[in-house]
Amino acid sequence: MESILETADWWVLGAYLAALIGVAVWVVLQKNKNTEDYFLAGRNVGWFVIGASIFASNIGSEHVVGLAGTGAESGMPMAHYELHAWIVLLLGWLFLPFYFRSKAFTMPEFLEKRFDSRSRWFLSVFSLVGYVITKVSVTIYAGGIVVSELLGIPFWYGAIGIVIFTGAYTVIGGMKAVIYTETLQTIILIAGSLIITYLGLEKVGGWEELRLVAGSEHFNMWRPISDPDFPWTGMLIGGTIVGVWYWCTDQYIVQRTLAANNIKIGRRGAIFGAYLKLLPIFIFLIPGIIAFALAKQGVLTYEKSDEVFPVLVKTLLPVGLKGLVAGGLMAALMSSLASVFNSCSTIFTIDIYKKLKPLTEEKKLLNVGKIATSIVVVLGIIWIPIMEKIGGGVLYQYLQSVQSYIAPPITAVFLLGVIWKRVNSKAAIVTLFSGLLMAALRILAEIYQTDLSGALLTFATLNFAHMAIFMFILSVVICISVSLATNPPDYSLIKGLSFGTLSAQDKQLNKESISTIDIILSVFLIVIVVLVLSYFTG
Repeated sequence: MESILETADWWVLGAYLAALIGVAVWVVLQKNKNTEDYFLAGRNVGWFVIGASIFASNIGSEHVVGLAGTGAESGMPMAHYELHAWIVLLLGWLFLPFYFRSKAFTMPEFLEKRFDSRSRWFLSVFSLVGYVITKVSVTIYAGGIVVSELLGIPFWYGAIGIVIFTGAYTVIGGMKAVIYTETLQTIILIAGSLIITYLGLEKVGGWEELRLVAGSEHFNMWRPISDPDFPWTGMLIGGTIVGVWYWCTDQYIVQRTLAANNIKIGRRGAIFGAYLKLLPIFIFLIPGIIAFALAKQGVLTYEKSDEVFPVLVKTLLPVGLKGLVAGGLMAALMSSLASVFNSCSTIFTIDIYKKLKPLTEEKKLLNVGKIATSIVVVLGIIWIPIMEKIGGGVLYQYLQSVQSYIAPPITAVFLLGVIWKRVNSKAAIVTLFSGLLMAALRILAEIYQTDLSGALLTFATLNFAHMAIFMFILSVVICISVSLATNPPDYSLIKGLSFGTLSAQDKQLNKESISTIDIILSVFLIVIVVLVLSYFTG
């Protein structure tokens, strides 16, 4: 296997890795005094670092490769998911004040404070299993392929090498190491991808030429409701339901904003992260369409969609810049891995170990957190052979659909819990378990759909995004019905955790955290989202 990198590229890549190690060492030397330091970086992180970390956590190597491939194959429909930037605003403006008032370390801990320990246990175990089977495994598999392609080394060497390197600084440095290295990785990733977009547009002959060569269908986000893959109703409404779960309730993302020392900084970090979230359309999806156009022009060739981004790197970039983009792809991989390692460690230590042994000393909890991270690293490596057999592309699509099944009940419980004080603990746990049952039935129906007919076959073959809408509506109905059929919660115990239980002081503090510039920036971002939705209509 031969690397696409030349001598100058290796120097650039080496400089990036040296800078990354430097940042990690600097963080490690500061040491973590307690669990707040280790898991939430001492709650003293600035808005720029929070926003960069949110973006870097979201963008993995499979995201880069997958989006470029989707852009080449299908065009712009997947941009709906990238326009979830407005949902990141929802995290800052709606959810974050309640999370801060609860003083929770984790999302399961917030559920316990708002409902009861049953909801906390459910989300803790559910999140841990989901992270190891989905986020860790997919990122390691895709990352192994990317690293082996770029560096010309066997898949196993690339996958294990990256896992061990990332795991080492995550275990030693905790959240500080993760969040500060992600800031550097975000800059490298955006710079490298912008260069590819610019050179690609230049090669194809400009924006108008790209539209002409690629064709109007590749520039159309709004596919018919009957479209089997990208119905606009599913992408817009179903995608929003999944988006609220991912951006506003998932420990993986929310943990970054909780590292701020107040609501104002956390919200501003979310706003900055929302602006960065718009970028993938222009630095990953558009390059995919550029590759499609260049293939039609005979400039490059690729056999399958997953090859699009590496082919663009080979075709467009001069020596030196290939090393920068290689660094960017490795940055995407490492930042996602580091984030999920740290989130798993946090949930296990705070929501499981400390729950079982509440009197454990801080020093021991730190060691438990490090051991938990190490175990997740080992589990990730063990999972690699299974991932290799299943295959990246098919699995990635499968996981996208699975997210549409697990998101609706969690979204319903968090959303209703925050906006309506009447939702009680029984409603929460019944909704969560009902959602899990529905998800399991849907997955089984998909597996055995050849044996089904009638309504059951419709249930098995309904587009996954439409399925998310159906499950969300059902979850909301269950949550409201059980709440009204049972006793209301003790409002004194959930003070400040739902709109109906806010005190005058809570409202005043929330009002003081709002600044004019944050409102203006948020409104401007929504305008950009609407303009993009209006522009890409074919």
